[in-house]
Amino acid sequence: MTDIACEIQTLGTPVRGTTDRLVTPQFARLLVMVFGSGLSMYLLTSVVPLYLAASGSGGIGAGLSTGAMMLSAVAMELLVPAMLVRFGYRGTLGLGLILLGAPSLVLVVTSSLPLVLAVCVVRGAGLAILVVGAVALVAEITPAHRRGEGLGIYGIVVGLPAGIGLPLGVYLTNVVGFEVLFVLAAVASLAGLATLPGMPQRSTEGAGEEQHVKVLGGLRGSGLLMPTFVFAAVTVAAGISVTFLPLAAHSHAVVAVALLIQSVTAPAARWLAGRLGDRFGPVKLLAPALVLAALGAASLIFIGSPVAVIVGSAFFGIGFGAAQNLTLATMYDRSPKSRYGQVSALWNLAYDGGWGIGAILFGLVVAGVGYPVAFAVTATIVAVAVIPAAKASLSA
Repeated sequence: MTDIACEIQTLGTPVRGTTDRLVTPQFARLLVMVFGSGLSMYLLTSVVPLYLAASGSGGIGAGLSTGAMMLSAVAMELLVPAMLVRFGYRGTLGLGLILLGAPSLVLVVTSSLPLVLAVCVVRGAGLAILVVGAVALVAEITPAHRRGEGLGIYGIVVGLPAGIGLPLGVYLTNVVGFEVLFVLAAVASLAGLATLPGMPQRSTEGAGEEQHVKVLGGLRGSGLLMPTFVFAAVTVAAGISVTFLPLAAHSHAVVAVALLIQSVTAPAARWLAGRLGDRFGPVKLLAPALVLAALGAASLIFIGSPVAVIVGSAFFGIGFGAAQNLTLATMYDRSPKSRYGQVSALWNLAYDGGWGIGAILFGLVVAGVGYPVAFAVTATIVAVAVIPAAKASLSA
């Protein structure tokens, strides 16, 4: 009887733990596109502010360039789900690659602040299209029972350009100059257009269901609010640590080591959390991940201790990376394919919004109470998010 049951199960829908091929040709093309577009993004992340400063725009221009790109990305993320329904994956991602890459060529001929800011706005829109569309497509083309691992692999690939592009961009400005770097950034994104023909055009389920394309619509009773809130709480702490750790710590060497550890542990934990989430269920692992993130954030209360800062960065990197995967996998598990675009947009809004708002508010708080108290408030925000995650785990 057991053999018959196993045979029937083999002929039917795969269950958790089976070994279907994960990195299909479609998935490989998507990863190549994501790596190239990410490289285009990060090659210029620190270079555009340097370019503006070198041309006389100063710190104000540098800050405006980053702010313009972030605000543009957040605004565009609200529109991407409707674009996926109307234009499909290939059309939407193609537009994102063009908007992210082509405007870089404008910087070759001008350093005028208004034009550079316009380029940042357009590139921010392209970035939003790509991150929302790519994450939705990962969920579309990976087997449901291995989705967490697929999102983990995506997380590793999407994290590589940051580690490569940020230092490489600054280095290349002294080797090949700004103009050549702008061309390289354009090529890195536009080359991704060659990967699009092998990707699916539309979702295989409910592609035309217009009622689900509003990012903030239909959330009541959908099960998406808890993971969205939880992830936003963690990204608040992430934005604060990256922005203010270099200002608060006494040693630049300690900061460099801490940020390196965090940048290495996060994608590794994102992949491992995906593997374990596929086996045990992502929502069951979410609370432990948040506890690690809260402990890591709390370590910055002892900002004068190098050991506390470095160990805390490892804890936070693991917790943050795991939370990235587990929240997203939970949201996809609770949604039909017709809402994958909405899920991706919500998750990215939580990421960008939490990152930006957290940094702004922390700056106001730290001016009045100092770094240790402000870091304690940050850790408390993450700790509070453990409560709904734990309740969800118990009811799963």
